[in-house]
Amino acid sequence: MSSIKNYQLYIDGAWVDASTGDTLNILSPTDESVVGTVQMGAEADAQRALEAAERAQKEWRKVPARKRADLLRAFAAEIKANRDRLAELLVREQGKLLAVAKMEVEVTASFIEYACDGARSIEGDIIPSDNPNEHIMIHKIPRGVVVAITAWNFPLALAGRKLGPALVAGNSVVIKPTQETPLATLELGDLATKVGLPKGLINIITGSGRVLGNALVENPITKMVTMTGSTPAGQQIFRKAADNLIHVQLELGGKAPCIVFDDADLDAAVEGAFHSRFDNCGQVCTCNERLYVHEAVYEQFMERFMEKVKALKTGNPMDESTTIGPKVNAKEIANMEHLVQKSIEEGATVAIGGKKPAGAEFEKGYWFEPTILTDVTQDMTVVHEESFGPILPVIKFKDFDEVIAYANDCEYGLAAMVFTNDMNKIMRLNDELEFGEIYINRGHGEQHQGFHNGYKLSGTGGEDGKYGFEQYMEKKTFYMKYKA
Repeated sequence: MSSIKNYQLYIDGAWVDASTGDTLNILSPTDESVVGTVQMGAEADAQRALEAAERAQKEWRKVPARKRADLLRAFAAEIKANRDRLAELLVREQGKLLAVAKMEVEVTASFIEYACDGARSIEGDIIPSDNPNEHIMIHKIPRGVVVAITAWNFPLALAGRKLGPALVAGNSVVIKPTQETPLATLELGDLATKVGLPKGLINIITGSGRVLGNALVENPITKMVTMTGSTPAGQQIFRKAADNLIHVQLELGGKAPCIVFDDADLDAAVEGAFHSRFDNCGQVCTCNERLYVHEAVYEQFMERFMEKVKALKTGNPMDESTTIGPKVNAKEIANMEHLVQKSIEEGATVAIGGKKPAGAEFEKGYWFEPTILTDVTQDMTVVHEESFGPILPVIKFKDFDEVIAYANDCEYGLAAMVFTNDMNKIMRLNDELEFGEIYINRGHGEQHQGFHNGYKLSGTGGEDGKYGFEQYMEKKTFYMKYKA
């Protein structure tokens, strides 16, 4: 897949030109070469896509849920059948390791498959009435047209995460992929056509958030917005959706603490803290963003941990021996450099890394060394600003109360990781940690049947499992009066 493809917009089951005539080159994070070109849609294109989705949804909602699931299982199977091709495209546009890209394609399909399993579990309620000869019936019905806005770190998986429950519930979808990594998502258009999904059920349009995104969110046809991305972008969407009181589901930033107590299994703690920081070059919202280690095991833990960090190999993500690929763009590298420099100014020590790697292969592209910061204190900038990259501040702590206060001292509340074998600590953590997703004695990585839910500035609504599925449905109440 070396040729450069020019992508149109996928609207109403067909590839069409954007109204603007503007295009955008998508660059490889590895060497800054052009991977593909997308068209930049605007308000008129948003309107076309939403109208197509609205027409399709009126018919799709009448299809029995089991039949909807059968069609979507075929879609998921087609995604898996194209795994290698889609994975290579993900590597080229996002920079992730090839093995991770293959996993992402599989997860994309499994998100849809899991939603299909819930087709027969769309259940309402029958409630006793205060009146004689009357039943109260609460039905769960599709919301209508769903706008799905995805992030660049797992663009295809995030599309599958939203498409599955939205479509099984009886909605139609307009997807706006992020500008950084839209290509693999656009490929879903051909796959939807190939398996015979109804025209207009899935629409995929590209453009800027400021223009196209706002047009989608502000349009009265839109009945729900589900978005994964940064907290500032989510806040803007929330404001734009307010005029029409559109239902909004947001999965936003994180600053996950990883806490290692003195009674922890250190082998498990080292492995969990390590992969939870450097997975996907640290570009995961649930990543270990700040590491707290009890003073009694600090030296022992850090000796083992640093051995693993030193063994990381930065390089071409298509090479099987590579363990750290590039960051997604130059802006991300600038943020890495800012955080390291600020940490040094505030008194931290760079134990390893801290800069772009040297060598001819790193002259182009967006590279940053795996970086560990020590001598860090809780008030430092790097402890509070999301890095979303291979930088990890490490803080030594003394006792339970101190580290819980440190962990909760954060405007985000998405995920946390804790390593301890003390059940009393675990029960207190359940009560006192202010995070929607907590991992005990393992690293990050949510499952489809769980509930991916952020507190504070990490989002609203939540995704996955039965509670995430319910986000895509509205409730309608019937008061059924009958003659005795």
